[in-house]
Amino acid sequence: MEQILSILHGLKPAMLMVVVQVVFAGVNVLYKLAENDGMSSKVMVSYRFIFASAVMIPLALIVERKRPKLTWTVLLQAFFCGLLGGSLSQNLYIVSMTLTSATFVSAMTNLIPGITFIVAVTIGLEKVGFGTMAGKAKVLGTLIGIGGAMLLTFYKGVQINTGSVHVDLVHHQHHGASSSYSSHPSSAHHLWGALLALGSCISYALWLNVQAKMGEKYPCYYSSTALTCIMAAIQSTVFALCLEKDWSQWKLGWNVRLLTVAFAGILGSGLMFSLVAWCVRLKV
Repeated sequence: MEQILSILHGLKPAMLMVVVQVVFAGVNVLYKLAENDGMSSKVMVSYRFIFASAVMIPLALIVERKRPKLTWTVLLQAFFCGLLGGSLSQNLYIVSMTLTSATFVSAMTNLIPGITFIVAVTIGLEKVGFGTMAGKAKVLGTLIGIGGAMLLTFYKGVQINTGSVHVDLVHHQHHGASSSYSSHPSSAHHLWGALLALGSCISYALWLNVQAKMGEKYPCYYSSTALTCIMAAIQSTVFALCLEKDWSQWKLGWNVRLLTVAFAGILGSGLMFSLVAWCVRLKV
């Protein structure tokens, strides 16, 4: 019995990461629905981290009352976590989804483990270990991920007609240029979308490594997530205010826009960032 419990405890990070991916899949669907409703991607990212901050700040204050003193090093790491894992990666991700498709961008995220492994080896957080099965599996997985991403980007096969199930969540409402890109993606848009998706993956992979370093100095999962979300909210809001001139984009109603930013913020950032931070700390 103890052996079974030990095995389950060792599998806990992997099982939690599966939960993370399920939630992220829901975020992708809602992103697409909000985009088709005409919502600005920059405003979407800003609201996402505002909602995440609103949830994580009181949670951190209640749960982690005894936490280490904040230092400038931790604040700097939180700034880069907010930038790499929040504002930058999410803005690149959504624009890439606009230029390609949710399926393509989701498939491209398979590059994240490989890029994370390469960065971790480079900065000394991980050892390759060619002589072990685990080391060989990591190298092989990295090569397969890179090969798959290249295949998705450059190979265009025949279209497969799977029929129709007559389910239309967006009711054919396409607003603005962003929807026309995703409805009729050209080769140039597809290539740009692939490059932006790659940039998002690199940014996310860098965040995981910075998060590992931050967890060593500040092992408070809710507090570190709150700091990351605050930094991301400030960065993405400033970015959106500078580039989005249509003030009506900031208006939220009881519609898919509110559902998207609330779900993405509370679950996709707040809860999931805490789980990722915990898993990273456990596996480092």
